[in-house]
Amino acid sequence: MSIGAGIALFAIGAILAFAVNVEVEWVNLDMIGYILMGAGLVIFLVGIVLMARRRRSESVTHTAVDPTANERVTRRSTSTPDDTVGL
Repeated sequence: MSIGAGIALFAIGAILAFAVNVEVEWVNLDMIGYILMGAGLVIFLVGIVLMARRRRSESVTHTAVDPTANERVTRRSTSTPDDTVGL
């Protein structure tokens, strides 16, 4: 979702900076466009980083000896972060 929001902010900022030729006394639309483009770029990059971190998985293996049966017990667990966490 943040990748789409970043692209949307960048596009709106580009429209304000380059396509709108309206002069308003109390606000500079070009500067607002550049600010939105910068914010869109930052949000896009943060979204890419968060998506890359979400794809990691962890694998843990425990090996122990059962004292009552004198058997080796191996427990394996693999966890992958849920895609809905952090939205």
